[in-house]
Amino acid sequence: MKGNLSRKAEDYLEAIYVISQEKGVVRIRDICKQLGTKPPTVVEMVKKLNDQGYLVYKKNEGVSLTAEGEEIGRVIEDRHSTIFAFLKFIGVPEKIADEDACVIEHELHPKTVEQIKSLVSFIQTAPDRPQWLDHFAIYCDLGKHPCRKDEISSKLMRATGKERISGE
Repeated sequence: MKGNLSRKAEDYLEAIYVISQEKGVVRIRDICKQLGTKPPTVVEMVKKLNDQGYLVYKKNEGVSLTAEGEEIGRVIEDRHSTIFAFLKFIGVPEKIADEDACVIEHELHPKTVEQIKSLVSFIQTAPDRPQWLDHFAIYCDLGKHPCRKDEISSKLMRATGKERISGE
């Protein structure tokens, strides 16, 4: 991947990649809708990306990514979905998680994204919801660690549906 693309250019390649995966054919109006921008702005960036070799733009035929443009779009989309899933796991509301993922996806080192992706996959493939996620949710609500043996423990038991065994 070339390292000289702006965030905006990466966002365009990501959007075009996503649209192409969903629809096959990518039109200027689809990019406008995906990015919330006006046609003249989209056409200007599409022409720049065409000139740089990341996509092919033919006025009445739409937009298609070159191999390099597709790879960049796929990588940025993968980073976005990985970061979005992580933010959702830690309780960030969906709209905010999506907005933040759009910012963070451009800045993290690939190794950091790889580790976050491994964590997300680990959580998603766990046979049961990891207990520590429930503990974290309680910590976020109460500001105290739920493993302490006090009033929080009884709230944890109620939250997870487990009965306290006498003598604990």
